[in-house]
Amino acid sequence: MTRYALLSVSDKSGLVPFARTLVDAGFTLLSTGGTGRVLREAGLPVTGVSEFTGHPEIMGGRVKTLHPRVHGGILGLRDVHAAEAASVDIPWIDVVVVNLYPFRRTVERDGVTVEEAVEQIDIGGPTMVRAAAKNHVEVVIVVDPADYGPVGAAIASSDGVDLATRRQLALRAFRHTAAYDAMISTWLAARFDVDGTLPVEGAAPLSDGTPLRYGENPHQKAMFYADPASSGRSLARMTQLQGKPLSFNNMADMDGALRAVFELDGPSVVVVKHMNPCGAATHPDGMAAAFRLALSADPVSAYGGIVAFNRFVDEDAVRALRQSRTFFEVVVGPGFSDAAKALLAKRENLRVIDIPADWAEGRPPGMDARRVQGGWLMQDWDVGEVVETTSRSVRTPTDDEARALDFAWRVVRSVKSNAIVLARAEAGGVVLNGVGAGQMSRVDSVRLACSKATRAVAGSVLASDAFFPFPDGVEVALEQGVTAFIQPGGSIRDEAVLAAVDGAGAAMVFTGARHFRH
Repeated sequence: MTRYALLSVSDKSGLVPFARTLVDAGFTLLSTGGTGRVLREAGLPVTGVSEFTGHPEIMGGRVKTLHPRVHGGILGLRDVHAAEAASVDIPWIDVVVVNLYPFRRTVERDGVTVEEAVEQIDIGGPTMVRAAAKNHVEVVIVVDPADYGPVGAAIASSDGVDLATRRQLALRAFRHTAAYDAMISTWLAARFDVDGTLPVEGAAPLSDGTPLRYGENPHQKAMFYADPASSGRSLARMTQLQGKPLSFNNMADMDGALRAVFELDGPSVVVVKHMNPCGAATHPDGMAAAFRLALSADPVSAYGGIVAFNRFVDEDAVRALRQSRTFFEVVVGPGFSDAAKALLAKRENLRVIDIPADWAEGRPPGMDARRVQGGWLMQDWDVGEVVETTSRSVRTPTDDEARALDFAWRVVRSVKSNAIVLARAEAGGVVLNGVGAGQMSRVDSVRLACSKATRAVAGSVLASDAFFPFPDGVEVALEQGVTAFIQPGGSIRDEAVLAAVDGAGAAMVFTGARHFRH
């Protein structure tokens, strides 16, 4: 009895050796188009699908494997449908090797049209994959070239492919088609969903899973999955230049640091610890000056933190980093000079991450998501919005206060709520001067920020990620000498808050937008 294996792959890597294993094991190869051509050029005997079905490919190749002789041979239950299959001359197909049209590579091209992308949506491939995965007890389904070796060895053995392996292969197959469909729907949503309505149902595409050193704690396993549409601000585009493998916390902190530093104008540096900025500064003299100023904001908390630069990292910046003698887990920036890389290499365990130079111009792909028990929370990204302020106090901010307020507002959106940030203009730049994060009451966040200040609170400005529900937080800050405030406004007690500010001769501006980060 003839044993058939059907092969139709976009990714041809490892195909020929695996196909040769199948032939040696007694299989007759069925194939289509480009896959059949590669196999024939390698000297392997191949039966074309059109010859097998007795029907030509039609409609420009859109219909070739969608035929009862193919899908009956895959889906049929051997002990139930044997007589029916024999009566209509359908032989069994015991191995299916399929991976799908390169939709991802198509849409990554600049200027690709919807018509070009749609043409690369595979129909026959996912249908065969799902059919074989459904009937995995009878059919071996292979979608990943990485499985060719172990599957080929099992097929060549007398025992064959066991049920546990078949189940694993089927699971991979369903994940493969799920990710493929999710990638298509996500890409099309950005072009067809003109009103921006969030979908009632859908899926998030996950691909290119990379194992992390460990999760939030060493006993937890963790992976990083790339968004297949990896453009813009995507950590899938980073390159690790040196150092130990990244952990879950490293990745999360690095994401937080990059979010914060690319909100800032001018040459800027942010130091993040446990997802909150503990140091941040901007300075017109460049990265070295910005780093020194940022580190001075809280050198104690910076130990073991993540350092993010928003400009090319030169030798002077790395010399400043090394001279600080501070231990950092990760240094990340949009490019490093050869001299900078040579200096960083002296700390071989330090993780050095290079991100694309176009990071500042991009946006994160897809949507912001958070896993909760039993589901996902999805929302738009809160990045890059223009800051528009309205002065509501009797006194308007001075130029230095306005510059520091803008800086503080950009930083506070990266701090866990309830978030309070102090900042001040200093030494030609602007520097963070105390953070109150994650407190249950806003007044406690104000007290914490003031207690964390590394230079005088008096003369500093204050940013709050949400409105002050009572005047008490403002009153605590005024007692410490804070001279200007920026906050969203919108409380029923705004007038009482403004009265406290005006009574102290301070200034307050409203943004009209809240930036909670739970």
